[in-house]
Amino acid sequence: MKIFTKCKAQLVFTIDKTTKTGKNGDTRFSLTVTSTLSWNKSHGILFTSRCQKQLYTSIDLNKKTQPRNDRNAFSPPSAISLISLCPSPLFTAIYVVIPGCSMFSSVKPYEGQQFAALRKQCQQNRTLFEDPLFPPVDQSLFYQGNRIGKVTWKRPKELCDDPHLFVHGISAHDLHQGQLGNCWFVAACSSLASREALWQKVIPDWKDQEWDTKRPESYAGIFHFRFWRFGEWVDVVIDDRLPTANGKLVYCHSNDSNEFWSALVEKAYAKMYGCYEALDGGNTADALVDFTGGVSEPIDLLEGHFGQEEEARNQLFERVLKVHNRGGLISCSIRATSQADMEARLDCGLVKGHAYAVTDVRRVRLGHGLLAFFKSEKLTMIRMRNPWGEREWNGPWSDSSEEWQRVSKSEREKLGVTVEDDGEFWMTFEDFSKHFTDLILCRLINTSYLSIHKTWEEAMLFGSWSRHDDPLRNRSGGCINNKTTYLQNPQYVFEVKKPEDEVLICLQQKDRRARSKDGKGENLAIGFDIQKVELNRMYRMHMSQQKMCSSIFINSRSVFVRKDLNEGRYVIIPTTFDPGLQGDFLLRVFTDVPSDCRELTLDEPPQTCWTGLCGYPQLVTQVHVMKAVGLQGQDSDGSSDPYVIISCEGEKVRSHVHKSTLSPDFDVKALFYRKKPKQGILIEIYNKNVLNDSFMGQITLSGDVSDLQQHHTVHLRGKGSRQGSDLPGMLSVSVITSNVLTNI
Repeated sequence: MKIFTKCKAQLVFTIDKTTKTGKNGDTRFSLTVTSTLSWNKSHGILFTSRCQKQLYTSIDLNKKTQPRNDRNAFSPPSAISLISLCPSPLFTAIYVVIPGCSMFSSVKPYEGQQFAALRKQCQQNRTLFEDPLFPPVDQSLFYQGNRIGKVTWKRPKELCDDPHLFVHGISAHDLHQGQLGNCWFVAACSSLASREALWQKVIPDWKDQEWDTKRPESYAGIFHFRFWRFGEWVDVVIDDRLPTANGKLVYCHSNDSNEFWSALVEKAYAKMYGCYEALDGGNTADALVDFTGGVSEPIDLLEGHFGQEEEARNQLFERVLKVHNRGGLISCSIRATSQADMEARLDCGLVKGHAYAVTDVRRVRLGHGLLAFFKSEKLTMIRMRNPWGEREWNGPWSDSSEEWQRVSKSEREKLGVTVEDDGEFWMTFEDFSKHFTDLILCRLINTSYLSIHKTWEEAMLFGSWSRHDDPLRNRSGGCINNKTTYLQNPQYVFEVKKPEDEVLICLQQKDRRARSKDGKGENLAIGFDIQKVELNRMYRMHMSQQKMCSSIFINSRSVFVRKDLNEGRYVIIPTTFDPGLQGDFLLRVFTDVPSDCRELTLDEPPQTCWTGLCGYPQLVTQVHVMKAVGLQGQDSDGSSDPYVIISCEGEKVRSHVHKSTLSPDFDVKALFYRKKPKQGILIEIYNKNVLNDSFMGQITLSGDVSDLQQHHTVHLRGKGSRQGSDLPGMLSVSVITSNVLTNI
C-alpha cells in the first residue's frame, strides 16, 4: 500500500496493522507517525480504493501532542487510528492532506534570520530589534544618492500614541500610495486585503504580531512577512523603523494614521528586493504571484477584441468571475503609449499607465421588488480601486450616476455603493473591456484533494540556461529563429493521459530586481514552445516535431499558456529569445491527472557494461502513422473501433482507440533505437471488442537508411494463412531513419 502526503513536509508513516472491525466490516488502520509536524483535527485523510475515493476527516488521536520549543509547532501523536467509512478493505493508497502545509511546511528564513529566535532575544534583553541587513540608511531607500530630501526613520510609537497592525480590520480601502511609483504593488496589496485566507498567509500569526496594550513590555519592534519566491515561501524579518518626512510616512500608508500593516509589508518586500527604489515601476502580476504562489495569466483586451465582440466578452467575463469566486486576485490597467502618457488622466476619470485592483465581479440585478426578482435584467459588472484612493471612473454606473436608480436600495447596499471619492467604483464589463487594455488573472491553482472544485496535478521543475562549447551540452540555444541551436535548450517531456485535457504552463525566470543596484536588473526575454512527440520518446529531441503552441516572448518575469491538448506525449522547450544568455528558471505544469513531467537529459541510449553482450543501437527510426482509409467494417453496424500497434525489436507502441470509423486519423508516432537493422518494423491495426480484439490488417517496413522516401501509402496485408494477401484498407505512414542516433 502506498501512502502519500499532499504537502512538502517530510512525513513518514508505518502501517502497524490492518484489521476489520464492526458489523459493517469497517477497516481500521493503525499508523505510526515517525516525523515531527503540527497536527490538528482539521487534517484530512483521503483513502483511495480500487473502486472509489473515500474522504475521512475525523482523526482519533491516541496520544496528546507535546509542545516543542517552537510555540507554533507540536510533536504529532505516536499513533493515529483511522476508521474508514467504506466497508471495502481494498485500499490502494492513503493520502494524508494537511491544509496549509503545502504552502508553509518548508518556509525558508530570508538570509537565515529566524523571527522567533530574534524576537525572544530582544524580549529577554528588553531591547527593540534593529535589523543589520536593512538599516535605516539611504542605501535601503535608493540605488544611489537621495532623491526625496531628508528622511527620518521612525518607529510607529514615535508617529502615534496607539499603533496597531490593523484598525477596524483590513480592507482594500486601507492603502494609499506614497512617493514611490509602485502603484502595481499597492494595487496587488489592495487585492490581497480583500482575501482573508491569503493575507493571513502573507502576514502570519498577525494577532501575535499585533501590539499588545496589556503587555507592552513584550513588544520587540520586530515583524515578519511571507512571500512566495521562485518556488518556495520566504519568511522576511524586519524591524519597525519606517522612512518619514515631516512626521509622515514617505511611502505606502493607511487611511488611519495609527495603522501600519501596509507600510510594514511594503518594507519587507523592499528588503527582499534590495531597497525601496527597486519597487519603483514593476508588474502587478509579479506581486500577485509573490503574495499567493499562484499563476498569473495576462490578457490583452485589445488583441482579444473584447470591447467589440459580445460573445468573446461574455466568455471572458465567465473566466474572470470564476477566478474571483475561487479566491484569485485580479488587476487591470490602461496601457500608456509613451512616457508622457504615464499617469495621464482621461476624460472618463481613468488614469493611463496605472494599476487598478479588481475588488469584486458579479451580475447585478436591475429593477425593484418581486417583479425584479423574477423578470429583471442582469448586468455583468466589475468593481475596481485606484491605489491613489481618489480619481474614479465618471461614466455610466459611477458612484453618483443616475443608473444606480435602476437598482434597489438593498442591492446597492449589498454592492457597497457610496458617493465618496475613495478610489473605488463600478463599471459594466462592456465599458471595462472598451477602456482598459490589460487584465491580469492570478489563479490560485487548486491542488487539494479536500475540495469540491476542480483539482489540478502540479509538476514543478527547476532548470537553467547555460552556455557550453559542445553543442550536445549547450543549454542556451535561443528561440526557434535560431534553427541550428534551438534544440540545444533544456527539454521537458509530459503526458496528456485523457482524450483531451486543459493544460496550464507557466515559465518563470529568477527575479533580477535585487540586482538593479549593479545594473543587472533587467529580465531576459523568455518564452517556450510545446511540440508533440513520439509516444515512447525517452531522449532529447534533435529534430523539430509538430508545434502545438507557443507562448509570447517578453522580458517579463513569467510567461503563461493555457491550452487544450489531445492525448499524447509532448515536449516543452523553454528558451531565451537570444542564444547564449544564461539564467535560472522554474517550470510549472498543471494537468487534470499526473503528467509525469520530467527533464530529458540524455541525447541517446547510454552505453553500459551490458552493451558488449546485448549490443548497442546502430539506427534510430521514427515511424509516424498518419491515417488509414477504406477499412472493413467489423461491428454489426458496419463500423469499427480501430487502433494501431507499432512494433520493433520487441518494443510496442499503441495508439488510443478511434470510435466508430473506417477512416481513422491515428496521428501517432513511435521512435525506435534499433540494434538489428535488418529486422523490419511491423504496423498492425486491430478493432476493439469487448472480449477479443479482431485483426484488420498489417504492413511491414524496412526502415532502411537508404530508403529516402519518407512517406508511404501501403495496402494492408493479412497474416497467418492469409499472409501476403491484400486486405481492405490503405495505411499512410512516414518513416525517417538515421545511423546517427542524435539526428532525430
